[in-house]
Amino acid sequence: MRTFGLIGYPLSHSFSKKFFTEKFEKEGIAEHKYELFPIENIAAVISLIAADNSLSGLNVTIPHKVGVMPYLNELDAAAEKIGAVNCISIKHKDGQSILKGYNTDAFGFQESLKPFLKAHHTHALILGDGGAAKAVKYVLDQLNISYLSVVRTAAPDAILYADLTQELIDKHQVIINTTPLGTFPNVEAAPDIPYHWLKPQHLAYDLVYNPEETEFLKRARAQGAAVKNGYEMLELQAERSWVIWNA
Repeated sequence: MRTFGLIGYPLSHSFSKKFFTEKFEKEGIAEHKYELFPIENIAAVISLIAADNSLSGLNVTIPHKVGVMPYLNELDAAAEKIGAVNCISIKHKDGQSILKGYNTDAFGFQESLKPFLKAHHTHALILGDGGAAKAVKYVLDQLNISYLSVVRTAAPDAILYADLTQELIDKHQVIINTTPLGTFPNVEAAPDIPYHWLKPQHLAYDLVYNPEETEFLKRARAQGAAVKNGYEMLELQAERSWVIWNA
């Protein structure tokens, strides 16, 4: 038996559990299971792993993607540069558990974004500057797309939503929502940007996947922009986790 799971708090809804449970059933891997581990204090991850030798890998979600890092033995180069972990491989050897952290969000975001990019997509606006934005920034750096963060309260290297001008919207033709605004059940919420300045040359990408089309994407599509939600990113990061756990 090999056990995998998701740590975070709270865990009222989990894409990962549904994805991996269905994957194991479809591929006939009856000896594997995927569980939810809602832990409020990240320090509990050590006792969680110590209590179960079948535990072979964990996904990490809000609010522990940064806080889990000091508890790991090793970091993948990308995770170290991003400064956030959403996947942990667990190797049990000689009575010890070796934990290595990865960031598969970056892989999922990059692979789902690339097919939508056009030659004129050279500048991006990142809406929000929380943990999810870390992987987005890393990917944009890899793709040589310059970016500007947009936030609600003043922060270094970022501008406020109120500072968005038509010139900035015209220049930054990729707009990425990394905030939870618009997530079910608050489906009428959307980042406060001047949507009327968007054009068909724009690409709007929302990390939110529930609902399938958020208010952010609806408003962008109404202006003729290309739109993409975060569901494929989730699938890709999950599959990448599976590759890591079986390496």
